[in-house]
Amino acid sequence: MNEKDLRARLSQVRLAVFDVDGVFTDGLFYLSDDGSETKAFHTQDGYGIRMLIKAGFEVAVISGRRSPAAERRMTELGVQHAFFACKDKVATFEALSTKLGISRTETLYAGDDIPDAGLMQAVGVAVAVANAVPAIKQLAAFVTGRAGGSGAVREICELLVDARHSAGT
Repeated sequence: MNEKDLRARLSQVRLAVFDVDGVFTDGLFYLSDDGSETKAFHTQDGYGIRMLIKAGFEVAVISGRRSPAAERRMTELGVQHAFFACKDKVATFEALSTKLGISRTETLYAGDDIPDAGLMQAVGVAVAVANAVPAIKQLAAFVTGRAGGSGAVREICELLVDARHSAGT
C-alpha cells in the first residue's frame, strides 16, 4: 500500500486497539519466586495514548494474558476499553466495535505475534511493530520503525493524530 492510501485509511480510524505484550512492552516479563510479575512500559507510549484520547479517538487494549501491571497502566492512561485474559480477540473486538457503533474500516489494530493474526485481518488498518514475527508483518498495512516497548505505540498514535489533522476531520 502506498503512503497516500495508508494516510487516507488512517484518517478514517475512530478506534485504535493495541495488544499489550510485545506492543506496549518489549515482550519480556519478569516473574519472581513469589509469582509476582513486572513489566516495563515506555513513558512516550503513555503520552501517545493520552494524545489519542484527547483527540477524540476510542482506545482499547485486547490481551490474551491477565497482567495486574498492564491493567494498572491502562487505568493510569485512561484507557476505558481494556480486555485481559481474552480467549477470542476477534469476538471481543467485534462486540466492542458494535457497542461503540464503529465499523471495521474505522479501526486499527497493532500486534506482534501469531495470536494477533485474526484480529489484524478483521480491522481496517493492521499495524505490526518493528519486532513482530514475519507472518504478522506480512499482514500489516504498516510496520513501525520502533519496536514494541520502545516507542512503537507513540509512533502509531502520532500517525493517527497527524492523519486526522491532515484530513481536516
